[in-house]
Amino acid sequence: MEYYKGNPEGGLSPITSKWMHQLFEDQEILKALVEKYGSPINIHHLPTFAQTIASFQDVFQSYGIKHQIFYARKANKCKSLVKQAFASGIGVDTASYNELKQSIALGGNGGNVVLTAAIKTKDQIELAVRNGVAIILDNVDECMLTDSIAKELGVIAKVGIRISGFQVDGKKLYSRFGFDVEKAGDFIQTQIGAENTYSNLLVTGLHFHLDGYSTFQRASGLSASIALAKNMKDQGYPIRFIDIGGGILMNYLESEKQWQEFDLNLRTAVKNNHSNLTFNGNGLGYQLIDGELMGELKTYPYYNKVSGEKFLREILDYSDSETRKSNAQRLIEEELELRIEPGRSLLNQTGITVAKVAHRKKDSKGQWLIGLEMNMSQMMSSSTDFLLDPFVMYAKQTEPQEMIDAFFTGAYCLERDILLKRMIKLPKLPEIGDLVAFVNTAGYMMHFFETEAHLFELSTNLSFSDTPNWPTVLDFLPDEFIEKASVKFI
Repeated sequence: MEYYKGNPEGGLSPITSKWMHQLFEDQEILKALVEKYGSPINIHHLPTFAQTIASFQDVFQSYGIKHQIFYARKANKCKSLVKQAFASGIGVDTASYNELKQSIALGGNGGNVVLTAAIKTKDQIELAVRNGVAIILDNVDECMLTDSIAKELGVIAKVGIRISGFQVDGKKLYSRFGFDVEKAGDFIQTQIGAENTYSNLLVTGLHFHLDGYSTFQRASGLSASIALAKNMKDQGYPIRFIDIGGGILMNYLESEKQWQEFDLNLRTAVKNNHSNLTFNGNGLGYQLIDGELMGELKTYPYYNKVSGEKFLREILDYSDSETRKSNAQRLIEEELELRIEPGRSLLNQTGITVAKVAHRKKDSKGQWLIGLEMNMSQMMSSSTDFLLDPFVMYAKQTEPQEMIDAFFTGAYCLERDILLKRMIKLPKLPEIGDLVAFVNTAGYMMHFFETEAHLFELSTNLSFSDTPNWPTVLDFLPDEFIEKASVKFI
């Protein structure tokens, strides 16, 4: 048995972990798991998740900052990750009633769960209030609803106020979420609190989440939030945290050069109307209009020099022009807890998706199409394409053959069900039943858009931890059994 990375001599080589290659080398386990649970399967390595959590915790501890990390549950629906988050001493950010309900059932409480849903229904808010879970309020209607529910229950609801509209480089950053930062302070002082309209709400923090991945914008937003929090504390409000949300960049790729070459080759292909780089010449955001190259790459920025812990440090090290103190210094001086809600970056290297080859065929253009037993919704995010080379596991060891160019296709009856839009070079044509692994898919790729169209069953989600010996099939636990199983959480 042997395995190869797609595009063996280049391409877009993903960063991978030892546990992934151990699985690729032990194809008997992967084959047994696919036979038992169907194709595709999602596999999660819990120790990797725990290690990434620890690396973020180390950043905060190195500054001496009060902090709390909330794992963004929407990035992946597995219960095992919620259990591991709690075991690692962090919280969970929930964005729906079911996420909140499950997180509480898995050990969550008012100290380690937060509700940030974009649309908050009465049942969500009531469940949060009953369990002392902080609710991040986005608008006046949510204030009104939360206040009325708290009044009915005879309690004071803990809330944070979401803010937006920060001034950065002379421009106001737009967001459809939150209260305008220039008006939020006055609204809190005149509307929320014991003697005000919403007397059953207690504001304990501020929250924001910025679109895009600029550390400067986030640092500026945090600086403005610290100033507002200080003013609110001076007015007697018990502001104790600022939550800057998620969107912490991660780096998927080994080589910056490969990333730059891919972008150049794609732009050149679109400009010259060559269609052999992507399926049917898809420009992935680039277009040729009246002979001119227009647009931009509409994918996640898969290569990033500033990512993870370094991304967070840039935000903390930013110095305010007026006080000339870093955000970290000001947080400590004001005794404010900094909260973050990462999803993708916390799940870095945690999961892979494995699917079985169903057929091979040549289309009318002479292109090899390799049909997999999965569909595009089972590896999809808001990105136009998943720009990581897959790994192909060949059951039969044969002599080297002529390299082939291929596209991986899915099971939906749609022309556009192309799992990867890039052409992938392979050392030989896979056989029916061979396996293909897509790496680093745990963050937003597995579940965010997964559907049951055609009445296809959802992928089985499996989790495992390290064992004294290499795990057996029985050590890979389906997520539906996590609550009752004695799986090891670090």
